[in-house]
Amino acid sequence: MTWTAPEIERRHEPYVADERAMLEGWLDYHRDTLLLKCQGLTADQLRQRSVEPSSLSLLGLVRHMADVERGWFRRRVGGEADLPGIYYTDDNPDGEFDDVDTADAEADFATFRAEVELAKAAAAGRGLDETFVHTRTGEEINVRWVYVHMIEEYARHNGHADLIRERIDGMTGD
Repeated sequence: MTWTAPEIERRHEPYVADERAMLEGWLDYHRDTLLLKCQGLTADQLRQRSVEPSSLSLLGLVRHMADVERGWFRRRVGGEADLPGIYYTDDNPDGEFDDVDTADAEADFATFRAEVELAKAAAAGRGLDETFVHTRTGEEINVRWVYVHMIEEYARHNGHADLIRERIDGMTGD
């Protein structure tokens, strides 16, 4: 039996909420949107590239966002600074996109979901005004900025996902 990306019931952002619930709601909405763009596709379809010479694919985006969740929430907010990348290395900085041809899509989706849950755990109990120093840039950044940045990151990549999905099977949507 061929694996296909599972159906997703997308959560919607709250219309009235405090700041933390609003940020978390929008981030969950965008996390779900990425998976919604993938639902029902086979692993081979998820590996299809957008257009040459780009290495962008839906599976690459899922893998990329798993690493981004890990980087911002676990490494920086959670202080697990030595945690390695999942799909990339110093020698292969675009591995999440470049190495999808032999990737296990089902395992990569499970990794994404696990990283989202671990990211939520890393942020739980942290105040939005709490700060950390970015190890690469030396900048002081607060947790609020991470939420806003992650919403922006997903929104941008969800636009990519929309175009890739349309190219695969003509499906469009919100």
